[in-house]
Amino acid sequence: MLVDSPPEQRAETAPAPPSRRAIRAVGLVVAVAILVLVALASIAIGAKELSLEQVWHGLFHDTGTYGDVVVDERLSRTVLGLLAGAALGLSGAVLQALTRNPLADPGLLGINAGASAAVVTAITYFGVTSLSGYVWFAFVGAAAVGALVWFLGGSRGATPVRLALAGTAISAALYGYLQAVMIMDDAALGKMRFWTVGSLSSATDSTITQVLPFLVAGTALALLLARPLNAVAMGDDTARALGAHLGRTRALAMLAATVLCGAATAACGPIVFVGLMVPHVVRSFTGPDLRWILPYATVLSPVLLLGADVVGRVVARPAELQVGIVTAIIGGPVFIFLVRRRRTAQL
Repeated sequence: MLVDSPPEQRAETAPAPPSRRAIRAVGLVVAVAILVLVALASIAIGAKELSLEQVWHGLFHDTGTYGDVVVDERLSRTVLGLLAGAALGLSGAVLQALTRNPLADPGLLGINAGASAAVVTAITYFGVTSLSGYVWFAFVGAAAVGALVWFLGGSRGATPVRLALAGTAISAALYGYLQAVMIMDDAALGKMRFWTVGSLSSATDSTITQVLPFLVAGTALALLLARPLNAVAMGDDTARALGAHLGRTRALAMLAATVLCGAATAACGPIVFVGLMVPHVVRSFTGPDLRWILPYATVLSPVLLLGADVVGRVVARPAELQVGIVTAIIGGPVFIFLVRRRRTAQL
């Protein structure tokens, strides 16, 4: 006859539930594994159908055509997608914490508009025709608008509302300028219509090399700001009580977001929904702690971007659907679903 153990003994021998920290750590490892699989898919799958054997030979035994397709096109495209996706996700998470607005993304503070206006200016008035030239103009435009938004938002006395209002006003003005120039200049319209939808198809080693230092610096700065941004996200009074330096934290957060989004937009064009949607998904299972949100966003945003890019290559074969279009098509309905869920709609 079996005799039950006393309740005290059962409580002692029962396995303790895993801590939330352990669950988050395991989840981050799983997210990295998913990113690796998606990156491999990005290399293996393209508008031009190649067998896995041909992809392998193109990667490690350069065989002319296969090497050109796999290494020069798909590998560069995948690396840029990894970098740009991480930058967009990080900048979105930082801006949401900075503005305490769950709908914040790089477009809210005018960074995308600044980059786009700078590119159309370069094409129309300076005769720039290469992507390597666009990169620098776009980055300077994004940085200039980021600085202007910070200045108009009150500089040391900046508040989330002031920053959002300044960014919205500047975006409206710049997009008006952008449309006016494109209507008057057919050449600018022809070149800009491909850049403005957002694409990874123009990825080159040169482009990656130019934006890599900015992306690395911006990523490091954003991750270092996780703890002070946690305090800022709780409100000004709470942040001061916790010893956070509001002016310095907001200035550095603006700098990090501008550098990250400016470099990504310069290389790929303005890509929507990545920086807006991924932090929402991440926050649903990490909670509001930015020490976890930022690493998760860094890993999962490239999953979305590269996954959308793979879908765009497959659905329109032998042509391609630009990744900015795919993220918009996927992101719209998914985001509506997410914001209707109270848990993910709140910071």
